[in-house]
Amino acid sequence: MNKITSKYKLFIGVDWANDKHDVCIQFPNGDRQFSIINSSPEFIHEWILALHKKYHGKIAISIELSKGPIVYALEKYDFVTIFPIQPLMLARYRQAFSPSGAKDDPTDAQIALDLMLNYPEKIKSLNNHKPETRQLAFLVEQRRRLVEDKRRFTNRLINTLKQYYPQPLEWFSHRDSELFCDFLTRWPSLTQLKRARPATVRNFFAKRGGNAVSNTDKRLASIVQSVPLTNDSAIIEPHSLMMLALVKQMKTLVLSIRDFDKKINYLFNQADDASLFKSFPGTGPCLAPRLYVALGEKRGRFNSAEEIQKYAGVAPVTERSGQKSWVHWRWQCSKFLRQSFIEWAAKTVNTSYWAGIYYQKQREKGKSHQTAVRALAFKWIRILFRCWKTRMNYDESKYLKSLKERKSPLLVLSV
Repeated sequence: MNKITSKYKLFIGVDWANDKHDVCIQFPNGDRQFSIINSSPEFIHEWILALHKKYHGKIAISIELSKGPIVYALEKYDFVTIFPIQPLMLARYRQAFSPSGAKDDPTDAQIALDLMLNYPEKIKSLNNHKPETRQLAFLVEQRRRLVEDKRRFTNRLINTLKQYYPQPLEWFSHRDSELFCDFLTRWPSLTQLKRARPATVRNFFAKRGGNAVSNTDKRLASIVQSVPLTNDSAIIEPHSLMMLALVKQMKTLVLSIRDFDKKINYLFNQADDASLFKSFPGTGPCLAPRLYVALGEKRGRFNSAEEIQKYAGVAPVTERSGQKSWVHWRWQCSKFLRQSFIEWAAKTVNTSYWAGIYYQKQREKGKSHQTAVRALAFKWIRILFRCWKTRMNYDESKYLKSLKERKSPLLVLSV
């Protein structure tokens, strides 16, 4: 009897779908039963409570998900522990015992159950953090999606303006700002802009203050000298309408991201480790919360920096066969976490003395920008893990002193 079988009363493998879920239940006597359950919250609630009432013990559930409706529906019960299965692991296991590779929902439910029971050291339970940390994790990931949407709309907006009204692209360096959107909404074409009085345009920028005011004179002079790209209404009017449609969506995204920032900032500053993650160079208000949720508040979640490097997909994979070996990208990982660590490492190139030197040395070896940044992220995770484990804020001067004591080549500048 292994550790997992002695801890739980019932074991359930689930193959999820939108409208129904196939389940394979192993009872205390070792017998198994296949069934189909409805995906509605009400049915799941009655189903899991009935099992708990009948067998009086903890229930282990393996499923090919770490988040999603079925996971959210089950994790609220304190007698349920969820064991997420990597989709590729399940697919490879299925292929090993079914060479045809044909997918069958009841079989996949049984495979998920077998993986949980036979490989307890490989299948880790879903380690839920406190509600505030989990809420913050969802917020930073959803905010990132909004930022990606904003980037797509920005690119479409730039392309649309190039077709009939390219001048604003020269007047504004930030094409995803609220100021840029308001300007285009007020003057959707060069003809309409040139009809406006200079005092009206000046007043528009004056109300917004900051850099908008400092560049007003340059913009006004450029407006006077500007010449329309085309006077063809067949081109101007359709593109103008498309531009206004994109601007409306852009402005909605800008305001929504601002709302997310307020909520993220509030929750993150309530966390005990907020100052720890803020102490690292290059984190800022966006990346510090993302790094915090990557590690969480439970110190027992990771036992080594290597575990984090593999979990986040920063550590490469080495494969060997005979006398051959090759290194490749780690495919099975959280893409969002990998993105978080790599973006952070890129920021530290200009904010950390030793990180800038390390990056430069990697480039001098012929490494690409992305390869150099990934290597830097690999090193940063070791430092982050040590600070997180010992609850100590990062101190650049202390780290540079330790590098000097170890006579690190990082502090020997190349000529």
